[in-house]
Amino acid sequence: MGVADIVMIGKLDAVNLAAASLANSVYFLICILGIGTLTAVSPLVAKARGAGHPNQCAILFRQAVWASVTLSAFIGIVLFVLTENLHWFGQTPRVTLLTKSYLHMLNVGTFPMLLFLAIKQYSDGLSFTKPSAIVTVIALLLNVFLNWVLIYGKFGMPRWELFGAGVATTLSRVAMAIMMYVYIRMNKLYKPYMHLKQHEHDALFLKEIFKVGLPSGFQYFFEIAAFAFAAIIIGWMSEYAMAAHQIAINIASVTYMIATGIAAGGSIAVGNALGRRNKKDIIRSGNAALIMAAVFMGSCAIVLAIFNREIVSFYINDPEVSQMAIYLLWIAAIFQLSDGIQCVGLGILRGIGDTKRPTLITIVAYWIIGIPIGYWLGFKMGMSLYGVWIALLIGLTFSAIFLTGRFYKLSRKVDVNYHNPLNVAN
Repeated sequence: MGVADIVMIGKLDAVNLAAASLANSVYFLICILGIGTLTAVSPLVAKARGAGHPNQCAILFRQAVWASVTLSAFIGIVLFVLTENLHWFGQTPRVTLLTKSYLHMLNVGTFPMLLFLAIKQYSDGLSFTKPSAIVTVIALLLNVFLNWVLIYGKFGMPRWELFGAGVATTLSRVAMAIMMYVYIRMNKLYKPYMHLKQHEHDALFLKEIFKVGLPSGFQYFFEIAAFAFAAIIIGWMSEYAMAAHQIAINIASVTYMIATGIAAGGSIAVGNALGRRNKKDIIRSGNAALIMAAVFMGSCAIVLAIFNREIVSFYINDPEVSQMAIYLLWIAAIFQLSDGIQCVGLGILRGIGDTKRPTLITIVAYWIIGIPIGYWLGFKMGMSLYGVWIALLIGLTFSAIFLTGRFYKLSRKVDVNYHNPLNVAN
């Protein structure tokens, strides 16, 4: 959906594209806390299923929904405050003005997005991953159609441009949440895991979601915050630099999202093996996920290096912005491997319940190494936005090395005894 928005917004002008970049940077900087926290649901469900506790799967479904409600309330308030104070980010007046209404509309869609993700994580944890994929594709097609109608003013609708993209995205997210909820309630595959036996302390499973998930949320937060702050730094340079950055990061995010899918699969497989108390399968699942990420991201690196000019042409026709984006894609091609491996490293560590130390690794990688070096290269060494991207490459590589090393260290001595938050019999 983000790609669809950026491609269609890019056909307007560089200023709208820069505004979309700022809005998405701010939005996902905060929303990633909710997205990351909810990733704890799938390995917890997989672990409960692997250990033969279907009732705990049902409890986790209900508590995942409550987690999405709680996170949406917090995130919505924070985003509202930030949207009303966009001058804090030091962008140009035109970009700030366009960003405000778009960001408010994206914020409206926060709850349906997180509700969909909570249900999706539950379904994924049961290894039923196709439904959410189908729902997402349907919503993507809906989003593209609504973008066309609302951005450009088709079928008698007003030409809302950037604001129209926000409306389209929010409506698509509402549709996703409704479709996913209705599907799992009606499909018989979920029935063995939906019959909830009431327990007085079920809310402790909500605590378990936050205990495992919040560190994961902060892992994503520090990574996304680094990229968001990089976008803000680049915005200080020029609107054209900001637009080029948005194009390149949007393209790189496509491959990254596939890597997060592999990471989720690895997390679920590792969690299921942990529930079955099978240490060999924990290591094998981690190996499989890392190899898949390396092969896929390596292939993407080749594609980005060879077809960078053709890919950029889908986004914008401005020659100056296009040339800058093409140069950035060369750097993106180099960091594909590191990006994929560090992403999967976080996922498989989450599968064995290790989230706190990886959070520290991400802080060091992005905020002690990446951002300071980016500022130094970009402004002090005169390398402009390319220096910022080179620094991000360095941070990603550091993260990939240390997260992978930690998984292999812990997987050999992980405690395979199943942890039941309530000691509830099923």
